[in-house]
Amino acid sequence: MHPAAAPATRELAGEIADLIVQGLNLDIAASSIDPAAPLYREGLGLDSIDILEIALVIAKKYGIELKADSEENHKIFSSLTALAEFIAARRTK
Repeated sequence: MHPAAAPATRELAGEIADLIVQGLNLDIAASSIDPAAPLYREGLGLDSIDILEIALVIAKKYGIELKADSEENHKIFSSLTALAEFIAARRTK
């Protein structure tokens, strides 16, 4: 993460954590999501259906289309920070 972008990315990561908790009805506080932990399987423990749900919420909120068959998805959803950096670079809303 670029140092100058860090505060904005952290703020965006917090916003995304809120979206994940609300969108998936998780019984955890958004602030308890480790920004560096994996979102898929180990870490937050999401499955492929959860990731699809998150992708839909992100598309609506930020105007970013995430394709289910994209080879980048593993990298994009590797952590909350990676997802925030991806969205920050491509958001239209």
